[in-house]
Amino acid sequence: MDLSTARAIVTGGASGLGAATAQHFRSRGAEVTILDRDAGGRDFAAGIGAGFVQTDVTDEGSVAAAIAQAVERMGGIDVCVNCAGIAIGEKTVGREGPHKLDSFRRTIDINLIGSFNVLRLAAAEMARNGREENGVIVNTASIAAFDGQAGQAAYAASKAGIAGMTLPIARDLARSGIRVCAIAPGIFGTPMLRGLPDEVQDSLAAEVTFPKRLGDPEEYARTAAFIVEMGYLNGETIRLDGGLRMR
Repeated sequence: MDLSTARAIVTGGASGLGAATAQHFRSRGAEVTILDRDAGGRDFAAGIGAGFVQTDVTDEGSVAAAIAQAVERMGGIDVCVNCAGIAIGEKTVGREGPHKLDSFRRTIDINLIGSFNVLRLAAAEMARNGREENGVIVNTASIAAFDGQAGQAAYAASKAGIAGMTLPIARDLARSGIRVCAIAPGIFGTPMLRGLPDEVQDSLAAEVTFPKRLGDPEEYARTAAFIVEMGYLNGETIRLDGGLRMR
């Protein structure tokens, strides 16, 4: 698929990996509509020439309305990149007792169910495009899906779900001409991580095999663009982590 003529929606596109993706896609000529619960993303979207719809990915009605607005604005959808997500740190049994069920459920609800909620409705629109290749879906997993750390039960479970559903959904959507892949980022220099002390960032970077640095969100964006344009790539989860294998 030619990214320069694509019509893309990006969830979580107001910051971090999603913002980098929205900006990169726009620089390549794609039409972009950002779906994010942070209304502040409206200014960012306007600055890069993208549309914006305030959206709760966990709410069926909210996503359906956002998809409809994106279709009205762009005339259809060719690409869906799911970057909306949260990360929590909580032990299964910690000093204050067992893991809170609400926080576990919320992580799964946003990261996993939210991604599926968006992609299923986006795929229904893509299927109407009437071409041999009707669309591309890119979800965001994490190396935590494979190398989850202490305190990451909820986050790792949500991201393992993303990786696990990639191939079945690709098989489901093959008849509609839609490809599905996922990216599993390692340690990336998102605003949340850049807010940590320099010594913490340096220690994290030192764990990376090579190059020994944090990932640049632009590298995630370029990988998403590669997936869109590489027509034979389907049903795959790509680790983007500098060879990092968490201990």
